[in-house]
Parts: sequence; C-alpha cells; structure tokens
Amino acid sequence: MYSKPARGDQMKTKKLIEEVVSLPVEERAMIVDSLLRSLNQTDPEIDKKWVAVAKRRRAELRAGSVMAVPGHEVFEKIWSRLEK
Repeated sequence: MYSKPARGDQMKTKKLIEEVVSLPVEERAMIVDSLLRSLNQTDPEIDKKWVAVAKRRRAELRAGSVMAVPGHEVFEKIWSRLEK
C-alpha cells in the first residue's frame, strides 16, 4: 500500500526531479527507460520470443517477401480509423 513520503523525503524527490529535468534529453530518456523497466520487469522467455519474431521479420524484409510500410503511413491509417 502507498504511504505518503515524509516531508524530508518529498524535498529529496523534488530536488531529484529538478536535477533530472535539467539533463540533456538523451540522458533523461535513459533514466525514463530504466525507471519503466524497474516497474515493468519483463519475462526472459517472452523477450526471447520477441527477439525470434524480430529476427524473422528482418529476414522477411531482407528477402523481399514483405515490404516495409513507412511510419507516417501507418500513423495516418491509425488516426483515420480513430477519427471515425
């Protein structure tokens, strides 16, 4: 269960956030990634399956058996479906 941090801890957290926000975007992204990974720990078996899927898809692209769709086209289709 969540309990409210003590006043001193709140100040430490606020100071930490201020320091992190002042970092370059690349470093902030690394911190966000690390925090999210700590909250959403992955299952190594699922990771292995995703790696296999990614390798298969890469092989399909390289072999020419599938064609890549530019990202902007994908997002245009998504937005048009959501707007209906």
